[in-house]
Amino acid sequence: MAHAPPLPNLGQISDADKDALIMALWTQLDAALAVNAELMAKVAALTARVAELEARLNAPPKTPDNSSLPPSHGHKANKPPRRGRRKGRRPGVGRELHPDPDHIVEARAETCPSCAAALAEGDQKLQAVYERIELPPIKPIVTQVRLHGGTCPHCGEAFTAPPPPGLEPGSPFGPSIETLAVYLHHCQAISFERLSALFLDIFSLAISEGALANLFKRVKPCFDEQTVAIKQKVRDSPIVCSDETSARVEGRNWWEWVFLGTDAVLHVIEPSRGKKVPKKIFGEHRPAVWVSDLLGAQQGHAEDWQVCLAHQIRNVQYAIDAGDDILSPMMKRVLLRAIAIGKRRERLKDSTLLQYRAELERRMDAIMMLKPTNRHGIRLRKRFAKIRSNLFVFVTNRAVPYTNNASERALRPSVIFRKVTNGFRSQWGAHLFAAVRSVVDTGRQNGLSVFQAIRATLDGNSIFRTAYLHRG
Repeated sequence: MAHAPPLPNLGQISDADKDALIMALWTQLDAALAVNAELMAKVAALTARVAELEARLNAPPKTPDNSSLPPSHGHKANKPPRRGRRKGRRPGVGRELHPDPDHIVEARAETCPSCAAALAEGDQKLQAVYERIELPPIKPIVTQVRLHGGTCPHCGEAFTAPPPPGLEPGSPFGPSIETLAVYLHHCQAISFERLSALFLDIFSLAISEGALANLFKRVKPCFDEQTVAIKQKVRDSPIVCSDETSARVEGRNWWEWVFLGTDAVLHVIEPSRGKKVPKKIFGEHRPAVWVSDLLGAQQGHAEDWQVCLAHQIRNVQYAIDAGDDILSPMMKRVLLRAIAIGKRRERLKDSTLLQYRAELERRMDAIMMLKPTNRHGIRLRKRFAKIRSNLFVFVTNRAVPYTNNASERALRPSVIFRKVTNGFRSQWGAHLFAAVRSVVDTGRQNGLSVFQAIRATLDGNSIFRTAYLHRG
């Protein structure tokens, strides 16, 4: 530790030396004050940082119930131990019998099991009916085409018989195998290696991973063509719901977007999460209402915007958990009140809905007058001040959903696919996956099963016309 030099005998120092000593000490004092000011500023900054970290440390954890974390990030509480099985309170439920079984076996007794007397058919009546279900032997049906030819005895030209329709040369795998492969890979997230093993083990059909890749490349134009019509349907929809999730393409982070229209669902996978993606889809066209969360890239694409209330309720719940007891509890009650109105708006008159919306706006006016002291409440107040005109669009427009849950459900299979397969090795594979998801979700929205939607696409049929004929 440094010590100050001994103080000189001031009585033996001249006035000039005293003045020089005073100036030197003054200069040192000025430098010390500057260093002290710098240190005090650092102390203040570190003190503020410590306070911020302590506040974060004491903040409640974010869960799927109070934030936008996915359900997979939540921790479920242990269920209480099960008691003994209840008896007599609830009847058992058996499997429904098939309305048109392939075979019926009528079992009748020939003799009485007690006295061994002969029994006639009229002595018996039906006592019980049950079924035994088996799968037929699974094996591929192989059609070998032999094209004959030769030399024409009349003109001398060589010829080969034309192939029968539907049996042209090319891949040996027909539409049924293509449909099953597309379904298992893109809808059940079965990887190439496991899919090749599945075909061999279950169907006794050897298909290499390379053959599967070629199969998917071959069917991709069919799905691309179907996606063009789906995209147009979504563009023409007056109400569009949209969301996005991450995707891995060639080892890099991309984004899968979903756009839900009235009769169609469009998936696209792009390297961007910016506004240019929806602008690329919709161009200059602007739907009437856009439903989404608060992501900036989701805003400004329609004439009006409905904020997802499910997201807002979770954010409000987090502020409540973090200690805001001024603004957040009242805001949660208003949002729940709005959702309750939305659930029964089909039974309400237009004039009643207008009154309800006016009531909600008055309650929002009262909430915005509050002065929360908790930082989470303050942040929520700023947020709702910006988006309050977009909270209750659905109240007076029955076609607008009050949450964006449909978009999240549409993306859920893609999230599972990403976790199981770890993404796509090629860009064309990512685009094919998005096209298949568009076809499958659009088909389901129009009453088609997954298999029906995929098979219609591979057969070159419009999915919308197929759905129309199916309903008819």
